[in-house]
Amino acid sequence: METWQIRPLGEVLRDEWIMRPRILELLKEEPRTIPQLAEALGKPSNEVMLWVMAMWRYDLLEETGKANREGFFTYKVRD
Repeated sequence: METWQIRPLGEVLRDEWIMRPRILELLKEEPRTIPQLAEALGKPSNEVMLWVMAMWRYDLLEETGKANREGFFTYKVRD
């Protein structure tokens, strides 16, 4: 079971600028879900969700289709 502490929101948001290039690099390799990104980055899913949603809002990412069986969307770098 994954154990982690919830960090203050300001810290998580500040790290977006550090994580953005890493997330883009991973998604250029292949589309991934939030849990897949979290595992590859070694970060908690809740933090990855905030970073991905910000990138989606800025039109850097898009979903590849419908949610999978577990209810997770797969994201890719927007063309």
